[in-house]
Order: sequence, then C-alpha cells, then structure tokens
Amino acid sequence: MRFELFVARRYLRAKRRQAFIGVITAISIAGVAAGVTSLIVALAINNGFRQDLQERLIGSTSHISLLRIADDGIKDWQPLLARLAKEPHVVADAPAIFEQVLISRGPRARGAVLKGMIPADERKIGDLLNTISEGSAAALEETAQPPAQGTPESGTSNTSSESPDSLARVHARIAAMPPIILGKDMADNLGATVGSVVLVTSPQGELTPFGMVPKYARFRVAGIFNSGFFDYDSSWAFTRLSDAQRLFGLGDLISVIEFKIDDIYKADQVSRELEEAAGKGFMTTNWMEQNKALFHALRLERLVTFITIGLIVFVAALNILISLIMMVMEKTKDIAVLMSMGTRSSQIRNIFMAQGVLIGVIGTAIGLLLGFAISYAGGRYHIISLSPEVYSIDYVPFAPRLIDGVLVALVAVGVSFVATLYPSWSAGRTLPAEALRYE
Repeated sequence: MRFELFVARRYLRAKRRQAFIGVITAISIAGVAAGVTSLIVALAINNGFRQDLQERLIGSTSHISLLRIADDGIKDWQPLLARLAKEPHVVADAPAIFEQVLISRGPRARGAVLKGMIPADERKIGDLLNTISEGSAAALEETAQPPAQGTPESGTSNTSSESPDSLARVHARIAAMPPIILGKDMADNLGATVGSVVLVTSPQGELTPFGMVPKYARFRVAGIFNSGFFDYDSSWAFTRLSDAQRLFGLGDLISVIEFKIDDIYKADQVSRELEEAAGKGFMTTNWMEQNKALFHALRLERLVTFITIGLIVFVAALNILISLIMMVMEKTKDIAVLMSMGTRSSQIRNIFMAQGVLIGVIGTAIGLLLGFAISYAGGRYHIISLSPEVYSIDYVPFAPRLIDGVLVALVAVGVSFVATLYPSWSAGRTLPAEALRYE
C-alpha cells in the first residue's frame, strides 16, 4: 500500500477528540451516496419513459415512408413495391393512402387522417391494428363478407312500428357499408360504437354540373383501437385500401409506401438507399425525422435532470472541502513532523487528495448499489403506479443503464477530487518550523 493512501485511511478513522470531523466525514459520504442514488434513479426513469415511448411510437408507425414529391400519387406501385422489398435491411413493406377527411355522426364532427391499407401488410410494419379494443379488424380484409346485421343509426329509425322486412333492409344496408376503424378518443367524441354509421367527407371533392362538391361516403364502424397515444387515438382512422381509393377517386394509386427495417438506427442510411433505388421524383421520411422534436425534448429533460439532481453531489463536495480543511488544521503538527522526517510537500498534498477521493469513492459505491437496486426493484415489481388514463401506462418504467452508472461515478469522484485541491494545497504549504515552534 502506498504511503499516502495508508496515512489517508488512518486519518479517516477519527479519534474521540476528532469526533466532529468524523461526523462531517460521514455526512459527506452520505451526501455523495444520496446524490449518486438520486441520479441513477432519475436517469433510469427518464430512460424508461424514453424507451417505452420509442417502442410504442416505432410499433405504431412505419420506420420509413416513401412518397412522390409531386404529390400526385404513386402509379404502378406493385412492381415498385416488389423491387424495393429486395433492398438491404428491408424486412416488410406496405402500400397505403393518407388523406385528411371530416368524420361526422349526427351533429358531431372531427377532422381525421384516414389511412387506406391492406390489413395483412399493415400488421407487418405497425401494431396499431393489434391495439383494437372493441370490434375486430377482420372486416377490413378485402375478401371479408359483411356481417349479417348492424346497429341502425345515422338517419335510420328503429321503432316498433317498423315491419321485420323493413328492419332487415336497414340492417342489410348498414352491413353493406364499407368498414372503418376509429381511434378510441375520436369514437368517444363522436359518440360512436361498434356498428355505428359515420359519414366520411373528403375535402378534395369532385366536379359536377353544379360545380365542385365534397365527396362523401357512409362507413360502418367495425372496430375501435386504443394505442395509448393521444394523436393517434383522437385523429386516426383505418379503412380498406380499395374503399379509400374509391372515396378519393384515385383509381389504382397510392400515396405512400411504408417500410420496416431490421435496424431502426440505420433509418437515415436506408432512407437514402431507398430514395436512390426508387428513382427521380421520390422522397423519403423516417421515424427519426418525424419525432425529432419529441426526442430532443426528452434529451433536454435528461440534461436538466442530471444538472439539477447533480447539485446534491455538489453540496456533498462542499462537505468534503470543509472536513478536509478542518482535518488540515487539526493535523498541522502531524504534517510538520512528517515533513521534518523527510516527507515531501507533494506527498502531503497526495495524502489529503487521497482522503477526499476515498470519501467520494465510498459514497459513490454506496450510491451506485442503492440506485441500481431501487431501479431494478422498480422495473421488476412496478412499485410506483400511475393513472393509465393520464399517462397511458399504469406504472413508472425504470430502465437503468450501465453507461449512466459509469458517467455518474466519474462525475461524483471528479467533483470529490476537485474539492480536495485547496485543502491539499494548503497542507503542502505548511512550514515545519512555524508549526512546531510552540510545541
């Protein structure tokens, strides 16, 4: 064991007449441990929310979207889809149509994004259809037969005066309507349930002898999905690709080709490759670009959390500074004796540096153990519950990372080392003759 470290350890074990210094040392260790524990837990929560958000975002939408720059739709999309499916890193693809519509039911109306898609392909690139909580997506299959009955709504009546034949015709008419899947919040705002009839109006309209008039069609609500994301649940709806093409008068055109890739962090690179493979007139967007502002806000929140809770470590460093200054004053005679016996000033400085770093290392080790233990328990046993109606998740997610522990440890030990600079410099300037003159 090195001489400086040996003396530093002896100084940490205060005698009875140095009990006050020992108390301050214990408080310094507890302060460092508390700061490190708080940082580990806070970063684990931040990372848990980020991972949960990222997984659900990526699971809800495609990784990459290819569309025409001219916004006139993609013609002959089947050969293009087959060709791009062979590109590296592409594991799934799906054609789709996205258009803004107005969905209404009686006096209630909501603006929405209507997505026309093929259910089998949609499930390969996203999980929104798997979040259907009421009804079923089976009606969206192109080969699906309409159900035998529905709920007569939207202008139809269901009174005891109607004959069985009349009711059967109403049910048959509703059953023949194209199906649509609504988000939970949108369905609640419209007062729609499975079997309800909604009116979908396209603002593009069509030219008639009376001028441009909006196009509209009645749809039967076949299901309601609940993704947990307000933007999707309040403003998205799904229908069959063929029904969307008829509503918007597109013929055999689509507006976007969506892709799922094997490595989400290569989205930028794969986007450029797909854009080049598609040829001129095409552009791509990916999940990173679409959610850049959101993840930037999460990174900023992480930085603010680190700085704010890191102040606890800073306060603990002040305690280390105070305890070392008092230790230098208490050990002035010992320092003078050591220096008169040949100990160099640099060794005296190293003694007090080692003492402060030992305090920081002990506190950091305790904080890391507590922080990771709390984070592990919180992630495994969901000890902190939340309101799922507000947060879309019923517990606080913990996701501790080893890299966070390394970063926090380096910062804590580094701050502890900085706190030793002045006391050690002061100890190294001790003059043996002056210190021992009156002894």
